[in-house]
Amino acid sequence: MANSNAGRLYVVATPIGNLGDLSPRACEVLRSCDVIAAEDTRHSGALLRHFGISKPLLSLHEHNEGIRAPALVARLEAGESVALISDAGTPAISDPGFDLVGAAAAAGLEVIAIPGPSALLAALSIAALPTDRFCFEGFLPARAAARRAHLQALSGESRTIVLYESPHRIADALADCREVLGALRRAALARELTKLHETLYRGTLADLAERARCDPDLTRGEIVLVIAGAPPCTDGQGAELDRVLALLLAELPLKQAARLAAQLVGARDNETYKRALVLKPKSDSHS
Repeated sequence: MANSNAGRLYVVATPIGNLGDLSPRACEVLRSCDVIAAEDTRHSGALLRHFGISKPLLSLHEHNEGIRAPALVARLEAGESVALISDAGTPAISDPGFDLVGAAAAAGLEVIAIPGPSALLAALSIAALPTDRFCFEGFLPARAAARRAHLQALSGESRTIVLYESPHRIADALADCREVLGALRRAALARELTKLHETLYRGTLADLAERARCDPDLTRGEIVLVIAGAPPCTDGQGAELDRVLALLLAELPLKQAARLAAQLVGARDNETYKRALVLKPKSDSHS
C-alpha cells in the first residue's frame, strides 16, 4: 500500500539558455521543495540565486545516481519533497534522472512532471522537417566506427531523426551522416538555442558537412541535429537506382558502388546494398 504521507518527486525542466524560460510553476516548486537534486550543484546554484531561491542542493549525476537514488527514495518515503533538475532542459532526457525516477516509481511514490524547455523539441519545432513522427537518438557514439555503425542502423528509418552532438565532434559526425545517410538528405542544425548566438542552419547533409568544415561558428556551442527520415523507394526510383547501380558496379567494388548509388538516388543504404547484391555477378559479390 502506498504511503499517504510520502513526499513527491518533481521532475523540473530548467532553461536551456534564456533564463526567462523558467516557468512560474517551476519556480514555485523549487521554492517549496525540501531538497533539490541537481546534476551540477555549482551550475544550478547560480540559476537558483538568480531567482532568489535558497534550498539544500544535492548532486545527482551519471557517476553517483545509482548510489544517491535509494537515499533520495528514503527521504521521499519519510515525507520530504524532492525536485530533480539537470544543467539545462528536461531531466532524464540525455541527462541524469532515469534511475531516480525508476526507483521512485518502483517504490510506489508519486512522480510529477513540471514541463518546460527541451532542446530536442525546440529544434524540431523550427527545423521545417516532418514532426508528425520522429525518433530521438540522443548523442551519437564518440568513436568513428561505432558512430558509422549506429548511423547505418538508422539509414532506413523513415521518421525524422533528432540527435545531440558536441561541438568538437559535429564536423566528423556530419561527414559520417553524409556518407551513410546520403548527401542529399535534408537536415537542420540548431546551435545555442535560446541564447545570444542562437543559429539555425538548413540544407542537405552535404551542405551542412561542408559548412562545418569551413565555418568555425557552426562548430561552437550546444548542438541539435535534425535529419529527415529515409524516403520510400518508389517504382520510378527503383528503376533509376538499378540504372545507376549497373553503371557503378561495372567500375567499382560492390560496397563502394552501393554507397555512392544511395547518395546519388537518395535511396536507403540497406535497400541499395541488397539491390546491388542482386545485380552484381555472384563471382564478384565478395568485393
